[in-house]
Amino acid sequence: MEPAKGRIRRILQVLTKQDPEPETCLRHETPWELLVATILSAQCTDERVNTITPGLFRKHPDVRAFAEADRAGLEADIRPTGFFHNKAKSIQGAARAIMDDFGGRVPDTMAELVTLPGVARKTANIVLSSAFGKAEGIAVDVHVARLSGRLGLSLETVPEKIERDLLALVPKDYWLSFNYLLVNHGRAVCQARKPKCGECRLAALCPKVGVGKPVAAEPGRAGK
Repeated sequence: MEPAKGRIRRILQVLTKQDPEPETCLRHETPWELLVATILSAQCTDERVNTITPGLFRKHPDVRAFAEADRAGLEADIRPTGFFHNKAKSIQGAARAIMDDFGGRVPDTMAELVTLPGVARKTANIVLSSAFGKAEGIAVDVHVARLSGRLGLSLETVPEKIERDLLALVPKDYWLSFNYLLVNHGRAVCQARKPKCGECRLAALCPKVGVGKPVAAEPGRAGK
């Protein structure tokens, strides 16, 4: 199989033809709503998050409302997404930091976003790409990690190291869409337990690294 550097453009062309306008499935109207939704999506399906956020955003319509919310009430509102204690702490901590340090506006740089409680590079990359149209990196979630390995794009297992490999390999004009291209392909075709290799348009470009080996469970990620 040809090295990844020689295959990446063709991989991207196939995925883009298959999915011309990839975007996050998390429903949002503002950068803050996307930030909240992305925090909630950790070990939870986007579909479930999308059932929670409309009511959550009606109840807490802006950053200040989240900053001043009753913690127990906030936990109850987001309980169906799992890990609600930590998620409520992160959301409220981020809201207070945004009010105190950024004048109530979600910052639009990686350096500033990762200073917020509960915000690491993956979340920051999602907000930057989908809310601000900025490409400072590539968000590495469970789908991107899995497909990067199977496609032979990275041999690493730590998200930060996978991202480093991808940034060196993926042309910058694809950084905004790369996460969503792989996420959508991972959900529809290259699934964790039963990849549909016979239906995959990338079959001729894929070394299928690890396919056929037992896959560790991804708690809370079924269908994500």
